[in-house]
Amino acid sequence: MTNTTLTDIADITDTTDTTDTADSTAAGRIAVYAAATPGAPLERTTVPRRALGPHDVLIDVKYAGICHSDIHQVGEDWGPGIFPMVPGHEIAGVVAAVGSEVSRWSAGDRVGVGCFVDTCRTCDNCRAGLQQYCTGEGGVVFTYNSVGRDGTPTYGGYARQLVVDEGYALRIPDALPLDVAAPLLCAGITLYSPLTHWGAGPGRKVAVVGLGGLGHLGVKIARAKGAEVTVLSQSLSKREDGLRLGAHDYRATSDPATFTELAGRFDLVVNTVSADLDLSAYLGLLRTDGTMVQLGAPEKPVTVGAHSLLNGRKSIAGSMIGGLPETQEMLDFCAEHGIGAEIELISADRINEAYARVLKSDVRYRFVIDAATI
Repeated sequence: MTNTTLTDIADITDTTDTTDTADSTAAGRIAVYAAATPGAPLERTTVPRRALGPHDVLIDVKYAGICHSDIHQVGEDWGPGIFPMVPGHEIAGVVAAVGSEVSRWSAGDRVGVGCFVDTCRTCDNCRAGLQQYCTGEGGVVFTYNSVGRDGTPTYGGYARQLVVDEGYALRIPDALPLDVAAPLLCAGITLYSPLTHWGAGPGRKVAVVGLGGLGHLGVKIARAKGAEVTVLSQSLSKREDGLRLGAHDYRATSDPATFTELAGRFDLVVNTVSADLDLSAYLGLLRTDGTMVQLGAPEKPVTVGAHSLLNGRKSIAGSMIGGLPETQEMLDFCAEHGIGAEIELISADRINEAYARVLKSDVRYRFVIDAATI
């Protein structure tokens, strides 16, 4: 695992949050970085923190990853938001206190929180451990920019602390450093779930489209599962990285020869980019009964020629993060195989700079905020 430090950690100083230290279970206010209005720069402020209920845990946030979807949410690209908005759903920290009836966690436990903090718990998907597809009353309560069951807004991980229901925290194994583990709670599970579901493993050939925050973890995970891995990227500029991360081959999609030479080669293609691609061309890379899985969310509706599916009984599918059991499985798998995100660690005062760089694809491969600097 590589941890590339963007900020001189020696210059990072801790700051005291405004939480009521006399009683850590009481309601209080916490220091955060938030956007006050749509598209506004993120600034340091405080927001309310609910009191611990009997089944809640209080987490001291140590690190929070920056996901491209955080930028979309702040900009209201996907619909109206709730402001002030505290982004962050790639959260790694340590349990500070537990509610009176919590049985699975103790103070000092290393935990992570991903994209959601509650679901209905009773629908077929929730009972099957597929909470991300909850269809019950109220649906999924997202970690931020959502409304909790108590009617109050949810605030994310760009914060000193977080209160969540005990069932929606996940154990981070000791073998995983917390900073490189944080992006696994979104980017990691987003790749692990489809690679597992569609059987990436020995004897299977997998293509990962895009080598970014998602794609670089897809390469690592697919290789660890035993698959033969090829990166398909716009150019060869990251070829050295791709091979170092575990890819067996690296091809440029800007070269038409790539689609000719690799035609019918792959059992599985996972598309991590949100650009508008010629999906029919990528379907041509699949073997008979192969599947292309869409993970990115392009602005325009995707289109595909019917014959691209008919010829070879091919499939196009989608996948969204993962449920709680599978996310825990992913964390354990990554710990066992030494897989963490490639990160640039930043102080909180550089969040807006990081957002600008993400939009320019100028990060290798995930920004992570040191929450001690909030």
